[in-house]
Amino acid sequence: MSGYPMLDIFLSVLYFFGWVLWLMLMFWIITDIFRSDDLSGWAKAGWLVGVIILPLVGILIYLIARGSTMRERQEARARAADAEFRNYVRQAAASDSTASPASNGGAPSASDELAKLAGLHQRGVLNDEEFARAKAKVV
Repeated sequence: MSGYPMLDIFLSVLYFFGWVLWLMLMFWIITDIFRSDDLSGWAKAGWLVGVIILPLVGILIYLIARGSTMRERQEARARAADAEFRNYVRQAAASDSTASPASNGGAPSASDELAKLAGLHQRGVLNDEEFARAKAKVV
């Protein structure tokens, strides 16, 4: 351990985490460049060349020029994805609750029939004897 002092270990770990942070930032910026709708193809190519050829200067310039809107674009994409997901769930739930098994091309299942019978029994449409007879037919 005497050949590699503690300060050198600390600096090596610091350099490693700085390098990982730099790579993550670079990939995040490249992703933002490709996802930006407000940039033309040539502008995307120019930013990409700037970020890859001169990484330190290119990333710093990108963060200064477009860094404030990166978060806004990311939040807008997240909101749009969330709204799309919620709309899909609403449509799926509505189609499941309104579509009967018979309209799907098959006969109603036993559990559907039992659920209908239980509902009729709870509302008082069927008395106990009628409910028991209908349940025996289904089962």
